[in-house]
Amino acid sequence: MSVNVDLQVVGPGDDSHVDTAWRLKEEIRTREGVLKQRRGFFTDAYRRSEAHLLFIDGRLIGFAATRRDGYLLFLAVDPEYRGQGFGERLIELIADEHDSVTCHARTTNEEALAFYEHLGFEIVRRINDYYEDGGDSFYLKRGENEGLTDRLSSYLHR
Repeated sequence: MSVNVDLQVVGPGDDSHVDTAWRLKEEIRTREGVLKQRRGFFTDAYRRSEAHLLFIDGRLIGFAATRRDGYLLFLAVDPEYRGQGFGERLIELIADEHDSVTCHARTTNEEALAFYEHLGFEIVRRINDYYEDGGDSFYLKRGENEGLTDRLSSYLHR
């Protein structure tokens, strides 16, 4: 059976689907204990990002929100649809638009870390107490070109 997947891209300032994306994120948070952002933070970041959203029969099954510099703010795929290439498709769409893609992932989120490693991301550094709840993070990067954020980060960590 063939499934039609609809891709929608919304730019900064467009909050189309922000509530639907929030509900998917919250469903994942409740099930898996990840994606623990507060609603105000999530909504503000979503509105300032470019979001790639995947729909099947009008149902949001995954989304990725990125900043202009290729930093991945959010990546979420409905657990029902994982393992079918949707997360990889979202990352590839972003990678096609940026010289490098960066993100943070919890050091304890083994599933996410394995996913990013599979897609060619490398751990750049560990950041202790990165998350609001005190959780540690890895800063991950895919791509070679060093952006302003990387140069500033390197300068500040000398």
